[in-house]
Amino acid sequence: MDKIPRQTHFDGLRVVLYGPESTGKTTLAHQLAAYYREPQVAEFARDYLQELFDKDGHICTFEDILPIAVGQRAAENIASAKAKKILFCDTDILETYVYSIAYFDKAPQELLEALHKSSYDHYLLLDIDTPWVKDDLRDKPDDRKEMFDRFEQALNDFGQPYSKISGLGDRRLKHAITAIDQLL
Repeated sequence: MDKIPRQTHFDGLRVVLYGPESTGKTTLAHQLAAYYREPQVAEFARDYLQELFDKDGHICTFEDILPIAVGQRAAENIASAKAKKILFCDTDILETYVYSIAYFDKAPQELLEALHKSSYDHYLLLDIDTPWVKDDLRDKPDDRKEMFDRFEQALNDFGQPYSKISGLGDRRLKHAITAIDQLL
């Protein structure tokens, strides 16, 4: 098993799109990356778990948590070499931690250690005011408020700075841009 890589050095802002499933993280990450002309880090877990699901109907297990964290951090490190002022992360290993606790009531010790050594400048906590969209991997349409609260609690527990981002479409994008511009 590979260890979770350390974050590579990056002088710009690391901004994480963060929150429960189906809140528009990927859409907003694409929009922000285009607006600021900076790279984004794709969500590793989505492709990893979709591939396993397509292969044999595999649903995420506790044994998948570390490979997801390793893949997410590796993708972040690759993208950070291309960023100039801002790196947009479509989730991070704190998101992996929240899901690990929510689904398995535990998290790997290595993930906790990596979290304490991680550094992000700001989190955009996406509100659950977007319509829930079903897909092969999403499974908590009735638990959105509980999951949102878990994500917000983790930010507070780990002392991470964040802004809550609400609204639909252009309004959501505008709120995110306003939060980021205040950091620049």
